[in-house]
Amino acid sequence: MKKREIGTSGIAVTRLSFGGSSLASMPDTYGYEVDEARAKQTIEQVFAGPVTMLDTSRNYGMGRSEARIGEVIRQRGGLPEGFALATKLDRDMTTGHFDASRARRSLEESLEALGLDRVPILHLHDPEYAADLETVTGSGGALEELFKIKQEGLADLVGLAMGRLDMMVPILKDWPFDVLINHNRYTLLNRQADQMFDYAFDKGIGIFNAAPFAGGVLAKGSSQVKRITYQDVDEEALAPVRAFESLCAEFSVDLGAVALQFSMRDPRITSTIVGVSRPESIERNLAWAKMEIPPAFWAQLAQIPYSTDDPEANRVYKPD
Repeated sequence: MKKREIGTSGIAVTRLSFGGSSLASMPDTYGYEVDEARAKQTIEQVFAGPVTMLDTSRNYGMGRSEARIGEVIRQRGGLPEGFALATKLDRDMTTGHFDASRARRSLEESLEALGLDRVPILHLHDPEYAADLETVTGSGGALEELFKIKQEGLADLVGLAMGRLDMMVPILKDWPFDVLINHNRYTLLNRQADQMFDYAFDKGIGIFNAAPFAGGVLAKGSSQVKRITYQDVDEEALAPVRAFESLCAEFSVDLGAVALQFSMRDPRITSTIVGVSRPESIERNLAWAKMEIPPAFWAQLAQIPYSTDDPEANRVYKPD
């Protein structure tokens, strides 16, 4: 699988990456549970395969994602050569507090859970949910600590991982990030992140586009999934999905392959992060990444309308 270098860092990742949130078992978000044995089998297959990045977070399942990944790392005696594990600094999940001391504790908790002494990629995560944004962005805040962690050599690259663009873009412009993660805002259904991706690409910031399947509906289809971006929706909201499904049927291509390659073929995007929770989904995504899709299809797809509104404006987020 082809790789793309992140800026001039010397760190290159495959154009497809895997996400570890569902490995934690978060039924409120994904609608299903994932037991420990299944999660570990999935992680083992990630490490054995061609993809070279796995993204996780301190707060996914209140620590379960990192704990499960860490157990597999210990069992195999370390990360695969050249593998870029990414994790995140998170707020206190009880109080929402997110200053420098909390950021440092979050890193320490992550390193202990993962069994590592440093990480290749470290993001500051979800500042929009902090009790007070000033504790993140101000003097002595979590962002200062993120860059201090990089200076200490505990992370090679540091980034910003969040959803709300009205808050993300100003932060992105104020700090010298190496990378960013945004989710659900550059998919077949929604292109809200388009202008931000232009800005980041021009600045040499590595772009990780997460959740290209809009929470699963673009992978499993509207007949199986009645949720978009982790929220229950009505039949009217599913109409755009069905428009893409109709075009896919006309050309005999898989909707999942189209949704994945829509992101992977974008020259601005360093890597596309897809959540996985079972070994079979790894193989399915690898096949979708390679599926041949004719140019005529992409030309017609460009004519289908999409949204630029915040797709999670009404979402109630539950990390456990």
